[in-house]
Amino acid sequence: MLSYPAAIPLSTRTLNHLAGLIRRNRELRRSRWRRLDPGRQALLALAHLRNGDTYTRLACGFEIGVATAWRYVREAVDLLAATADGLHTAMDRIGLLAYAILDGTLIPADRVADQKPYYSGKHRRHGVNMQVIADPAGRLVWASAALPGAAHDLTAARTHGIIDALTGANVMTFADKAYQGARGSIRTPFKRHRYRPKLSARQRAVNRAHARLRALGERANATLKTWKVLTKLRCCPRRATAIVQAILALHHIENPIYRG
Repeated sequence: MLSYPAAIPLSTRTLNHLAGLIRRNRELRRSRWRRLDPGRQALLALAHLRNGDTYTRLACGFEIGVATAWRYVREAVDLLAATADGLHTAMDRIGLLAYAILDGTLIPADRVADQKPYYSGKHRRHGVNMQVIADPAGRLVWASAALPGAAHDLTAARTHGIIDALTGANVMTFADKAYQGARGSIRTPFKRHRYRPKLSARQRAVNRAHARLRALGERANATLKTWKVLTKLRCCPRRATAIVQAILALHHIENPIYRG
């Protein structure tokens, strides 16, 4: 099998941070000699998360077994996920924003044995539902745990307590029509229905202004998906939460403006 060098579009600050977590974990566990030192293990995990390299490719490039590559990546992901901010911690910073943008996104996944809960009728594919909060500039601030793809965005936001947290912090939040009925501090566009088949000129103008503000939130979803491992999850969907939380922690290392 041929191998070649590749680049990872991340800073050495991120590599050193992850290597430090791995080193401290090894010291805590009094781990014996391993095939890769903490720096190489960190590089292995970052190549998987950022570039989406498979375990087979990583095993070849780092001259280790496939099972060893899987074990090293899983360990690094769990260490990073443990350092990610929870919703209540993130609200300390979200509460300082002029306003927030809430949006849901689907992370595609391979089919699983129990397919129905993970099939999104809206996107017509299997995956997991993630709730994302962005700042007024569209920068990623926080991402939720994963729910099966069949979950509606409003249901997911309520399940994670996002609406109550934003309302309690009195943060005006712009969201799309999927969050109609959320109430609190959530602002959604006007929607036609049986008793309002046509929107007035004022309501259409409000919707246009709302769309201009909310559209920036798509940047946060795009930022999340620059990590190629999320192009399509090829692991158990229950691992999606740990992977996304690990990516969120790494994102805040790369962009420390919203780092705790």
